[in-house]
Amino acid sequence: MLQNLAYKAYGDITKRTSSDRQLEQALFLQITEALESAAEAGPKEFLGWVDAIHRNLQLWTVLATDLLNPNNPLPDDLKGRLISIFQFVRRHSHTLLGGQGDIADLIEINRNIMGLPAKTGGPAVEGEAA
Repeated sequence: MLQNLAYKAYGDITKRTSSDRQLEQALFLQITEALESAAEAGPKEFLGWVDAIHRNLQLWTVLATDLLNPNNPLPDDLKGRLISIFQFVRRHSHTLLGGQGDIADLIEINRNIMGLPAKTGGPAVEGEAA
């Protein structure tokens, strides 16, 4: 289900990936890079900044929808933690669009989910990813 929903939104990436996990990683990487570019550009590239936040929120919404599917095989505790992260991402995205907060928080979350260290060199969060 995740691959079908994601394909509709990000069809070009599915041509390069073969599994749900690979697709998820590619999407997180692409969107996180867009968030990083938006953070570097700042207010002078407002439309790109809004687009990056919106695309990130879309990705997390698709992920949350998949997590709520009764056929999702992930353990319930992991699904619950990921849904909590989604709720934070949703709230923080709206806060950012309202002119408050720091986009770096979304970047850090995505990098942790991908299992990558933060750009500051900090360790990635241990444990399972989506």
